Amino acid sequence: MVSIPKKTREYRLPKVDGFHNLTLTESPIPKLKATEVLVKVHAVSLQYRDLIVAKGQYPLGQKENPVPGSDMAGEIVALGDEVKGWKVGERVCSNFAVDHIYGDVTEEIKATGLGAPIDGVLTEYKIVPAHALVRIPEHLSYEEASTLPCAALTAYNALLGPNPLKGGDTVLVQGTGGVSIFGLQLAVASGATVIATSSSDEKLAIAKKLGATYTINYKKTPNWDEEVLKITKGRGVDHIVEVGGPGTIMKSVNCVRYGGTISVIGFVAGQADVSELPVKVLAKAVLMRGILIGSRAQFEDMNRLIEAVKLRPVIDKVFSFEELRKAYEYMDSQQHVGKVVVKVSKD
Repeated sequence: MVSIPKKTREYRLPKVDGFHNLTLTESPIPKLKATEVLVKVHAVSLQYRDLIVAKGQYPLGQKENPVPGSDMAGEIVALGDEVKGWKVGERVCSNFAVDHIYGDVTEEIKATGLGAPIDGVLTEYKIVPAHALVRIPEHLSYEEASTLPCAALTAYNALLGPNPLKGGDTVLVQGTGGVSIFGLQLAVASGATVIATSSSDEKLAIAKKLGATYTINYKKTPNWDEEVLKITKGRGVDHIVEVGGPGTIMKSVNCVRYGGTISVIGFVAGQADVSELPVKVLAKAVLMRGILIGSRAQFEDMNRLIEAVKLRPVIDKVFSFEELRKAYEYMDSQQHVGKVVVKVSKD
């Protein structure tokens, strides 16, 4: 039986002009409400979002002096009086937006995203509402499970949400960051053919090992959209996991099939002129959808797929809790393939 602590060490961002502001502090753990659960955090995975929150550039709003981090895996150490269906010792993740249980996002749900509008998970102990929890697939470690709430679920929602891919479809994933690698793995697990792009042949070699049939180095082939059309014999791809944003979206529209789907997830490729975008989307009857992670119900669906195929997340590097700034630095350097993880608990 784990004794229930009174305090937790946690990181905060008292100023937001860079991750050098990450400050390790100690705070009292509040009393549990009847419907809440106290989780001992074992591991947290980092996102591109964590970098922009630290710089005060997160476009969806953030609170003052937040505890950063949104993706954790841990074990339940205490339960509120009215919590049913959970017991102490169970291994769990919290959903990214704690109130997104099912269905579409609302303004209210969006305001419950961990690590920006509300305090996040870079803490030794975290209180979350019981309705936010999902069980960790049995074959995964805490480190592996910590990668699921944002990157994996975003990719799952994009490819297997309301407009799911089917076996035999062709999927384009951009780059080899967390969402793209999960997109690759989930697409392959679902019987799709995957085309992966990257600026690095070393990273593309890893994408090949994970099951990508085709790879394109966009430094060597700047017109990668033309290459995608060649690969698909002019038809275009069925689904695109669009993480580049304005910098890549015109090329995505060029190489998606008529009536194909572009899931808009990020904006890591910077700005560009997209004034022709509405006309191009219209001209090809493209289905374009913004993805804000996903619901707890989708998380449970995804975990069934992960269990069925024994999918293992790709972790590039694990840092200790005390090395959090180094983990952010490494994430910022964009050397990683897959996920960067912070091991919070020593046991």
